[in-house]
Amino acid sequence: MLSITSNPNNILEVESYLKNLDFDFNFNSEKYADILISLTEAVNNAIIHGNKNDESKMVEIHVREKENGIAFCVTDEGVGFNPGGIPDPTCSENIDCCGGRGVYIMKALSDNISFDNGGRSVEMYFDLKNEMA
Repeated sequence: MLSITSNPNNILEVESYLKNLDFDFNFNSEKYADILISLTEAVNNAIIHGNKNDESKMVEIHVREKENGIAFCVTDEGVGFNPGGIPDPTCSENIDCCGGRGVYIMKALSDNISFDNGGRSVEMYFDLKNEMA
């Protein structure tokens, strides 16, 4: 588990955390990139949108092995959000709008994603079967 305060500079700790996991899991480069981008986006959202950059609030990252893969859960201490209420950033009317791209990216790069605790937690699963380098 990694626990960080809600300071955007702490996002750098995510890459170090993932590099340490890479020694155990030996991700291939494409899967490593998908995980890093998704995890960084989730932590960024937790810090900025969830905890509103309040450094007294923490963001926790849990990792666990699952059948044929690995799951990361990112949890903040904010009020949560409705993931179904995020506009699709690929729709023509939303192309110039801000927001929604991070969740869209996480959905696209992970093999499964779920939101829990009223939107305060996101779990992303990555299938590693036949993905090992």
